[in-house]
Amino acid sequence: MADVLIALGGNVGDVRATFRNAIANICGMAQAALLARSSDYATPPWGEQNQARFINACIEIETGLDPHALLFTLHKIEKKFGRDRAKEQCWGPRPLDLDLIAYDDVALDTPELTLPHPRLFERAFVLAPLAEIVPDRLIAGRSVKAALAQLSAEGIERLPDLAARDLD
Repeated sequence: MADVLIALGGNVGDVRATFRNAIANICGMAQAALLARSSDYATPPWGEQNQARFINACIEIETGLDPHALLFTLHKIEKKFGRDRAKEQCWGPRPLDLDLIAYDDVALDTPELTLPHPRLFERAFVLAPLAEIVPDRLIAGRSVKAALAQLSAEGIERLPDLAARDLD
């Protein structure tokens, strides 16, 4: 079984409800155990600035799927929740974005998948939720907490937890 970190993001629709349902799909379709889930964070848009703020979160799972099979599964889940990678604008609005951040200590560079995620250390909106659940995890020799400390977290706001009654 592999220990995997996945980043979730979105800014279209009820993103927090989408996250809850997407995480259930990830666990079911990847035959994964959810080990940890961060809070949700409101974050400024990345790349294309003229759009709504994003909601971001991270999860840690344990799965027996290999990295490519897991990526395929994540893309299938994105599509289920309305994402069309072929028609969307780069870094534009989306209902759900699932990024495979790290898969154990695997280093991989193929046309389909690079591990760890190639832009992880540039993105406070990923490192902030990761630091909540795995602050001391080493990724490519760097701790999540130390990597976050080197970036500006301006505009990143931890959202209050949703009450159980608000989720149903």
